[in-house]
Amino acid sequence: MRKISRGLSMIIIVMIAFSCREEVAILPKPRTYPRVEFPTKSYDKVEIKDCAFEFEKPSYAEIVKDKFFFEEKSPDPCWFDLVFPAFNGKLHCSYYPINNRTAFDSLVTDAFELVGKHRIKANYRDEFKIQKENNVSGVLFDLGGPVASPMQFFLTDTTQHFFRGALYFENKVNPDSMNIIHEFVKEDINKMIESFTWN
Repeated sequence: MRKISRGLSMIIIVMIAFSCREEVAILPKPRTYPRVEFPTKSYDKVEIKDCAFEFEKPSYAEIVKDKFFFEEKSPDPCWFDLVFPAFNGKLHCSYYPINNRTAFDSLVTDAFELVGKHRIKANYRDEFKIQKENNVSGVLFDLGGPVASPMQFFLTDTTQHFFRGALYFENKVNPDSMNIIHEFVKEDINKMIESFTWN
């Protein structure tokens, strides 16, 4: 009986001794994001059938023709997606021939309105005027925050051609984890605009 009492007393003393130690605060593990393996930057010149322009695209992106738009036939055969399979992203590209000044003004208004739809979620919106010597002008829209489309632009010669692009990613909009991918793909879009010419 005494042995049991002594043993019990020893266990209680040990428990009291350990319970009097200074507690170390346990911090939660910091949030991490999946590692992204970026491909090496390289570009190929692209001439697409039915299109009145050419440009350079990243070698790791694919062109997929858009035959339908909301279950209807595309307004022009030169509608396509520039697909970035490694990032689950697409640059939706659409082309409209311009017949008159009214049509041109309407296309420009539509481009600004489509960007404006992201204003509710955007933390900021920067606009950059594009004016190249080869009769290519337009506006590039850079949007920050939890927006569905972080970059949009249009290019035109103001008399015959109007080309529009909008970047989308098919995953949850999370600016913290997606920012590095957005920046990588934005470089590719800038290269596309820089190399863009009318045929």
